[in-house]
Amino acid sequence: MGTVSKALELLECFTNQRPQVGLSELARLAGLNKATCYRMISELAESGLVEQIGTSREYRIGAGVLRLAALREAHVPTRETAMPVLRRMAQTTGETSHLSLIIKDRLVTLAFAYSSAHGTQVMMEDADTLPWHATSSGHAALAFLPRDRCAALLTRDLQAHTADTPTNPEQIERSLEAVRRSGMAHTRGTFEADVESCAVALFDATGGVTGALGCAAPSLRMSEQRRQTMQRATVQAAREIIHLWGGQTPAPVLQAWAQLG
Repeated sequence: MGTVSKALELLECFTNQRPQVGLSELARLAGLNKATCYRMISELAESGLVEQIGTSREYRIGAGVLRLAALREAHVPTRETAMPVLRRMAQTTGETSHLSLIIKDRLVTLAFAYSSAHGTQVMMEDADTLPWHATSSGHAALAFLPRDRCAALLTRDLQAHTADTPTNPEQIERSLEAVRRSGMAHTRGTFEADVESCAVALFDATGGVTGALGCAAPSLRMSEQRRQTMQRATVQAAREIIHLWGGQTPAPVLQAWAQLG
């Protein structure tokens, strides 16, 4: 890994749960010695990608990231074009709709929308990383990645988030085969014990998977009718988003989606 890549990897240490990180902790998380970490984080600070705050001198993501995000969205309006679709999907289903993108080897939440139909909703957070093995979005995306990349992602530590989280790669692969046939992934209680969700893959202009679109609901509110409504709405919204993004859905997936209604 080159110096630039190592420096940028430091940005991955910041999360919603860990928005500020001190130098020693940053070095530990990145697996670097403190001197090297200080040199790299200082260079990121000079570029405005991180900044130091407070008397503790901890680091956080800097304002320079906003410029890059605005520039990207101005010329490739990914989130902006998807949000109206997500809002309609949430109102149609009465449940939480959410969209995630594959960024390197992570599945990252890009956008979400809530329905006003219920006081209790499945809650999401921007920029959260969804576990590949434990979520319907993860399964939907994994199923259509190249087989070698999918297998590599399933060799990582597969944490058990609930009693029902699948952690055996062979078991997960059997689930992925079902996703490839149906075009849709379903999970129940695998990431959050009281949540059921469905998701489909999103595709780019070459037909390669670029992310996933999902719908999540509290398990206690689920019924077969609601499940079918979520399924149909997710497929319809995915078709629209893929079209808006200039993507191309593979023919076998389109055929599978047609069977879902």
